[in-house]
Amino acid sequence: MQDAQSPIAFLRSPHAVRQRAESVLTAGLEGSLAHFRVQLDAMPRVIDRVARITRQRYPDLRVPWPSRLDRLRLGGHDRLAAIRAALAGDPDERARVLFEIAIISILLGAGAGPRWRYHERATGIALGRTEGLALASFHAYVDGLFSNDPKQPLRADADALDALDPLRFARALDVRADNPMEGLAGRTELLSQLGSAMRAASHFFGEDAPRLGRLFDAMKARASRTERGRAIPARRMLSMILEAFSPIWPSRHTVMGVSVGDVWPHPRAGGAGPSAGLVPFHTFSQWMTYSLISVLEEAGVFVDDVAELPGMTEYRTCGLFVDDGVLVPVSADLRSIVHDVGSEPIVEWRALSLALLTRVGRGLRETLGVEGEVMPAACVIEGGTWAAGREAAREHRSDGTPPILARTDGTVF
Repeated sequence: MQDAQSPIAFLRSPHAVRQRAESVLTAGLEGSLAHFRVQLDAMPRVIDRVARITRQRYPDLRVPWPSRLDRLRLGGHDRLAAIRAALAGDPDERARVLFEIAIISILLGAGAGPRWRYHERATGIALGRTEGLALASFHAYVDGLFSNDPKQPLRADADALDALDPLRFARALDVRADNPMEGLAGRTELLSQLGSAMRAASHFFGEDAPRLGRLFDAMKARASRTERGRAIPARRMLSMILEAFSPIWPSRHTVMGVSVGDVWPHPRAGGAGPSAGLVPFHTFSQWMTYSLISVLEEAGVFVDDVAELPGMTEYRTCGLFVDDGVLVPVSADLRSIVHDVGSEPIVEWRALSLALLTRVGRGLRETLGVEGEVMPAACVIEGGTWAAGREAAREHRSDGTPPILARTDGTVF
């Protein structure tokens, strides 16, 4: 498959994500990795925990796709209801707005650290981590932080992103000296790059006053006509997202002069040619793809073949494999220090977790008696591994922190 594609296209493909992760796991099963031992005899514990939690959360086993928009129902408050009602007569504009809310939320959604909390004034809710970031980014958007037109606050355009004030941005996220956020500078830089990326990808975001929500129009235009209406394959969505947003990621690694984003070297990744030794993850891009599926379908565009997408290496799922004993650190130092996200131990941890997620999925579907099309990798995460990882973390550590700590710049995990 790699021979038939350019190295860049290969690294952006679901096949490459799976293949390179499996290469690292194979090395782990051979006992030849530097940082982790793989104990597959502990997998039943993981599968049982995930099955129990999935049944608790979704008794009918109808697990939805993971979506950042779902985080906006926290505390029993549907924060999108008013927006949906106001734009009920214009489904395309409603989709553009929901695209923007989801994308901004995902771009700002990497770990914020253990000390930061967002305080929602209307409800009195104070939350940290993923949930707090979802609320903070939503209110920043609704307040017009990303719009260049005060009369149209519900939009994210290139002009506003180009001119984003770091101090105003920090205030919108409730960041203070006594409420510090990890990776704030990285998030600010990410959004400052977004305006330029939108201008460079005018075929996605529009030539005249580029707007983030026009990505919906681009996807709708690339959908094919089928018997049930317009439909777009999930892999095409992911490909468009990777192309559209590739310029915004920090330039960590390049292949043939192209910045490849969430792609990292590992000595056991395998491969040949310019992409050899690299493991692609594309976690944020996959979150974005999954989060936009429901918006597209609400607007009458179906999404096909979602099961082709691989899993994602979010923090809680990765932590689950360590806490439940499937991945055993070779050195105690692995738990005692904070690692850079691009360091070999973290790349190894993410790759192993991604490959193990496939095995959890198989075991979970067998335990629950469902088919792969009903519960692909994304639903395994949404149904159980994320919540199971959080549960396991609290069992092992009173503060619920992950078993291994990575120094985030706000653009990974």
